[in-house]
Amino acid sequence: MARFDPAWLDAQYSARARIPEHPQIFERWEKASALAREGLSRRLDVAYGDGPNETLDIFPTTRADAPVLVFIHGGWWRTLDKRDLSFVAPSFVHAGAMVVLPNYALCPAVGIDTIALQMVQALAWIYRNAELYGGDPKRIVVAGHSAGGHLAAMLLSCDWKAVGRDLPAQLVTSALSISGVFELEPLRHAPFLKDDLQLTPAAVRKLSPAGFAPPKGRLYAAVGADESEEFLRQNALIQQAWGRKTVPVAETIAGEHHLSILRQFVDPQTRLHNMARELLQLPGA
Repeated sequence: MARFDPAWLDAQYSARARIPEHPQIFERWEKASALAREGLSRRLDVAYGDGPNETLDIFPTTRADAPVLVFIHGGWWRTLDKRDLSFVAPSFVHAGAMVVLPNYALCPAVGIDTIALQMVQALAWIYRNAELYGGDPKRIVVAGHSAGGHLAAMLLSCDWKAVGRDLPAQLVTSALSISGVFELEPLRHAPFLKDDLQLTPAAVRKLSPAGFAPPKGRLYAAVGADESEEFLRQNALIQQAWGRKTVPVAETIAGEHHLSILRQFVDPQTRLHNMARELLQLPGA
């Protein structure tokens, strides 16, 4: 299929190749994240398990029984770290949400299935421990960027009762996927990714939310208007697959590419930020 032409797939999915200024963007993220950790109350590197990278950072707020925003970083499941994205926390903490950033092991040391299970473990830990840090376990919203957007959709589809008897059937009722991927088959053929991800046809079926039955929760999806055709297609696909009842919002954010879109996520004056606030049941800015 032309859709799986290797050169075309690399051009479509390699965000760093499409964004020449990505080193400067990552440098800004690093500096802003260091300032966020210095300026906020924080509990860093809290263990949610005993496996590789099974730690999370917690940024409490002063509000009692605060809604909990769990933000999952991207990086194609193979790069980046929660510390690189601490900068997403301040605007939501100041708005009255507790923010949690989990880490996970990276491909190719593990597969995406292992990472998804790590995120399930992290969310179960957050549900069981949120009250210790002032969070309301009944109001957990998961957001994620890129690969993290995929993981957010996976968590919305989780059978939580199979994970633990003490867990509610809908531990995650709302999620926000930013520049997410929901059909993994193209990634199996992309040269810059396939060796690290080691996806098989069976794994693609197991890990592609677009092929799942629509979950009972609610997903908001957003993508930058300046992203590739494939990212735009992926964003529309999840609404087509799950329907408008489950995915009432699938928006294209004008003027943003795959990395710059996060500046709108943290800016209280933007639609994307307020989409997250809506899911958290926080007043808009």
